[in-house]
Amino acid sequence: MTQVLIAGAGPVGLTMAAELARYGVSVRIVDRNAVRTDKSKALVVWPRTLELLDRAGCAATFLASGLRLNGARIVAGGRLIARIGFGEVASPFPHGLMIPQSETERLLEEHLAGLGVRVERETELAGFEADADDVRATLRRADGGAETVRAEWLIGCDGAHSTVRHGLGMEFGGDTLMTDWILADLDLGGYGVPQDELAIYWHAEGILVVFPIAPRRYRVIADAGVAQGEAHRADPTLDEVQAVLDRRGPGGIAARDPVWLSSFRINERKVKDYRAGRVFVAGDAAHVHSPAGGQGMNAGMQDAFNLAWKLALACHGTVRAGAAPLLDSYSAERSAVGDEVLRDAGRMTEIALLRNPVLQALRNAAARVAFGLGPVRHGMADALSELSIGYPQSPLNGPAARHPGPPVPGERLQPRAGEPPVGAGQRPLFALFGEDATGEGAALLARHVALLESDLRPALPGGGIRLVRPDGYVAAVADAGDWPAVVGYLARLA
Repeated sequence: MTQVLIAGAGPVGLTMAAELARYGVSVRIVDRNAVRTDKSKALVVWPRTLELLDRAGCAATFLASGLRLNGARIVAGGRLIARIGFGEVASPFPHGLMIPQSETERLLEEHLAGLGVRVERETELAGFEADADDVRATLRRADGGAETVRAEWLIGCDGAHSTVRHGLGMEFGGDTLMTDWILADLDLGGYGVPQDELAIYWHAEGILVVFPIAPRRYRVIADAGVAQGEAHRADPTLDEVQAVLDRRGPGGIAARDPVWLSSFRINERKVKDYRAGRVFVAGDAAHVHSPAGGQGMNAGMQDAFNLAWKLALACHGTVRAGAAPLLDSYSAERSAVGDEVLRDAGRMTEIALLRNPVLQALRNAAARVAFGLGPVRHGMADALSELSIGYPQSPLNGPAARHPGPPVPGERLQPRAGEPPVGAGQRPLFALFGEDATGEGAALLARHVALLESDLRPALPGGGIRLVRPDGYVAAVADAGDWPAVVGYLARLA
């Protein structure tokens, strides 16, 4: 019997399968499509996702295939009113990475194949039943053949029209915004913005955003006004894209050689719970939102990184006593992040689409003042980079000592130069940081070899003891020498 069956081989499903395979879990991944996407779709991989790809062992291949994004600028009325740089974010990857989704999927699929798992294409999840013991799924192939599969767990990474979500009867609550948008991937001649920056143009008639993809190739997104009825707008012509660039852009741009012209509307929808017994949903199957901030694919891949280590511990029987709360924490943690991403992306979209001239003037003036302040710029950079994501209300958070200071339980631990990232390797292990004057720390490591790295790591600034999860978030903090606090936390799991 397969331990985990994954429906959907986009970036989220591929990430999920690769992480589980890395941890020695038997996995099958199916996708109804004959080939992976050839469209650019989601373009940016943010620093936090790069950190997680680094611990998975494949960040270097991404960096070699993408274009580094060092900043973003906002222009209104022909004036630069804000520039947000990523160079000072506290990460080994102080930049975004512009890379077409087609390339992201290729790299992830090759990484997965290197772990011994291949995507079963032209194979569709037709239905499933789940009970307390296992999941029974029906797979249908393009040639008409069918197969019944038993798995311990099922994960739906099958997009906004998810078969898994529908099969669970989960409400996908939210709205479709009645604004039409146009998208174009094409060459831009005469565009003078540095290739390592994205640019946002606030114009009286709407917004224009220009993302770099590769030398001279860009993604252009612009709103096309309030939707006229339920029927979707026709895909834009090259002339229509050129007209928008002429009116809203910096001038002197020649649009040519389009590879993708499309129109779309923004959906803002989300399920409440990401888990129903032995079935989980992740990525667009669980949440869809405005593309503002480029958070969608990253949020979905981080869903996968969050769930995979927990599910691996459960599959290997490492956390028999704590398996239920450990797996329940996936929904608690990621649903809260989904709410935050939905809220922030929606707010950015609302601000960009202001139509009232007075409100537009106030917006521009306020942005000029706010982004003139260093802390505001740094805060925005951390938010876009997703380094500020944490789990302050996680049910997995343990004790927080009063004296050592940050990072506290639920916060990301910044990777340290010269140290392997927490969670690298073939098992999902917690890391212990601290000084062991009495030998109690060494005894603890020996007692929990299935949960803890074999060596104690040097104490973090501020001293004390920190227990860090395999995904790099702090689980518990104790004062120096207070090993019983860590013993108590691990007892909840083991």
